[in-house]
Amino acid sequence: MFATKVLRQAAQHAERTPSIKFIGKRSIPSSVDHTPQPHPASPTHSLPSSFTSAASEQSSHHSFSTYRDHAQQFGPLRKTIKSGSAGIGGQSGFELGPVAPPTGIFFDRNELPARFRRAPISLAEIEAVETGGAAAFS
Repeated sequence: MFATKVLRQAAQHAERTPSIKFIGKRSIPSSVDHTPQPHPASPTHSLPSSFTSAASEQSSHHSFSTYRDHAQQFGPLRKTIKSGSAGIGGQSGFELGPVAPPTGIFFDRNELPARFRRAPISLAEIEAVETGGAAAFS
């Protein structure tokens, strides 16, 4: 009647050996290098010029957040970062001008030529999807 309870108690008192084996002593490294390093997958394998030790003394980027505030922006935000401006959001959308894609780039699938648009779905295809294909065999 209490077989499960007895088995659980026996399992608790049995000597347990973990299946994962760790190599070496558990310790926190004594020194960790926090100097900025380029990302291993970066195309140039180097930090931006304003992040190097010699240039950082001359530049105004003392941290990553100050660098990020002045990093090159793409798209409509690129025009807002100018010397002496208020930074991102310093100009209104009207002052930025129209947002028009360059030639050959489309914002919406419906702007593509007809051969690249989605094909219209027929009522028979909708019925087949909704019934899981069962209506196609009847």
